[in-house]
Amino acid sequence: MSVQLPDSLLVLERGWLSANNILCFDGDQATLIDSGYVTHAAQTVALVGEALCGRRLDRLINTHSHSDHIGGNAAVQARFGCEIIVPAGLHATIAKWDEEALLLSPLGQQAARFQHDRLIAAGSELEMGGLNWQAIAVPGHDMEALAYYNPEKRILISGDALWENGFGVIFPELLGEADGITATRATLEMLARLPIDIVIPGHGAPFAAVDAALTRAFSRLDSFAASLDKLAWHAIKVLVAFAIMERQRLPAADFDDFVLGLPFAVDLNQRYLGLPADELSQRLKLELQRSGALLQHDGFMTIR
Repeated sequence: MSVQLPDSLLVLERGWLSANNILCFDGDQATLIDSGYVTHAAQTVALVGEALCGRRLDRLINTHSHSDHIGGNAAVQARFGCEIIVPAGLHATIAKWDEEALLLSPLGQQAARFQHDRLIAAGSELEMGGLNWQAIAVPGHDMEALAYYNPEKRILISGDALWENGFGVIFPELLGEADGITATRATLEMLARLPIDIVIPGHGAPFAAVDAALTRAFSRLDSFAASLDKLAWHAIKVLVAFAIMERQRLPAADFDDFVLGLPFAVDLNQRYLGLPADELSQRLKLELQRSGALLQHDGFMTIR
């Protein structure tokens, strides 16, 4: 079912590898939320330019700092001259361009370096698309993440804190940086208390069945909380699929070596699963193929 958004909001729904781009129009100016992955930057610039229809892009605001949300920041700023605003907790990480903290080097992902112009903190209010929005902390997937909530229209721009079928991988828990499970639960409980009619997620179409989405999210979280091995396995599958998508296609004969060349996948396996190397890659291949995510044709593998 399609969701009716205010005319001042436009969602550019992207496929992986990029997060959605949300444009908020204010007269002859506009604000963009999230910029996609770096290898899609030219496409992002073209899509945003067409959607602006002559308006000036004034601001680019990020929900959090993962590569599929910030990868196009530099290209968008270079093209449109907009300022970049990031969650306050990311100031030092981005200023120093700490690729470890940004999860670029651990996950084998990329992002073009940029410098932010301003910070936004939880509790801040801002106007976008003729509506007043509240920045709210949504730790879990990323401990510094912010979502943006409009009480009047009861719209939530959730980033990766809530999707129609779950939420982003709880990296802080797997990295041992924070109690990501507890933080995710607190975030979902907070969102469940908010009157929300529409969610604009970081991935997937906007949706109105918010209670059902929250029920699914709590169920998934309970499963991960009961077994961190399940969370680790889920993360490995997501990361391997992302890495293959970035390559676009992978020679089928290289799959085993490819998986074992991803440090984060190997590390998670060693710490949580303890699978022999050949069993890890074969189990991954089998599960991704069974789910329909991994396709093989003419000696190559692709992800859909």
